[in-house]
Amino acid sequence: MKLLEDIPAERIPRHIAIIMDGNGRWAVQRGLERVRGHQQGAKTVREVVTSCAELHKHRGGPDFLTLYSFSLENWKRPADEVTFLMQMYIDYLRAERVTMMENNIQFRQIGRLDHLPEPVLEEMNITFDETRGNTGLTLVLALNYGSRAEIVDAVRAIGEKVKSGQIDVRDIDEATISDHLYTKDMPDPDLLIRTAGEMRVSNYLLWQISYAELVVSDVLWPDYRKEDLYAAIREFAGRNRRFGALDHTNTLRPT
Repeated sequence: MKLLEDIPAERIPRHIAIIMDGNGRWAVQRGLERVRGHQQGAKTVREVVTSCAELHKHRGGPDFLTLYSFSLENWKRPADEVTFLMQMYIDYLRAERVTMMENNIQFRQIGRLDHLPEPVLEEMNITFDETRGNTGLTLVLALNYGSRAEIVDAVRAIGEKVKSGQIDVRDIDEATISDHLYTKDMPDPDLLIRTAGEMRVSNYLLWQISYAELVVSDVLWPDYRKEDLYAAIREFAGRNRRFGALDHTNTLRPT
């Protein structure tokens, strides 16, 4: 149904995280260069982002959409493909700022900033500054991101505070670690979507997805559409989330 109107608002996930997989396979299946799959995948990003922004406006959620855009491990890909991807991020940010403003979308990035080319950093900063006042969906690009690296960075930051006396080591708990992750002021994902049928989480938000619902789609990312997103949300809404307890019937978001 349009805008999932038959689903109660409290069953719309507050935070959706997506592993966008299948760009290369999509291109290879068509006898094209892998970069053509990335180009087509960028069009899917626009459709999914605007669909989530529309849902936020009319249904009150999701509030956050986090896309796994480029991992630390992706630097191992062929140099020409990496160069293409970096330019694509520059072009995407330049082209989509108008769309973000029109849809009241705020932009964020998580991941290590080192190794990112200066033009990419410049476009990210411009996009962040221009959209900081928007109050709708928050679009988060996990760019130069790896979850183990994120946890290492958090441990280092906490260790420095222990060393300086800002934190007593006996007071370190789960909240302390969460507060030092890149996602420190974001809710944990409720729904993790992976496309292209792969059954793994690929070093993505390992701490944050502890209680996320996983939906794996066989659809390759360039072919993923609003209807597929809605189907994943509908599947999420029908699940009984227990968060480790025996029953949390009708409780889709932890309080």
